[in-house]
Amino acid sequence: QVQLVESGGGLVQPGGSLRLSCVASGIIFSRYYMGWYRQAPGKQRELVAAISSGGITNYVDSVRGRFTISRDNDKNTVDLQMNSLKPEDTAVYYCNARYLGTNSDWGQGTQVTVSS
Repeated sequence: QVQLVESGGGLVQPGGSLRLSCVASGIIFSRYYMGWYRQAPGKQRELVAAISSGGITNYVDSVRGRFTISRDNDKNTVDLQMNSLKPEDTAVYYCNARYLGTNSDWGQGTQVTVSS
């Protein structure tokens, strides 16, 4: 069974940076399509960045050029480097693993708050 543990969130001022990390266990990590999602209060959860098993990345328009997703298949980790943060980036961030069209269960997420 997949277990995902996110970390790295916190409070940061606008324009600042944070690096989120997600450690996966219970899967052959290198086979999985990994994504970072976020959910702001009162809004639906959205996919903000994803990386394929082969390292191809994709971003939602609102974060492209500011966020970078990366993975380490030896450590079973997927990271999200977030730069030039804006108040509208405030949300709980989750990672998720996808394989053969099926998404994993959700972890506990990590809170990111961008505020002065």
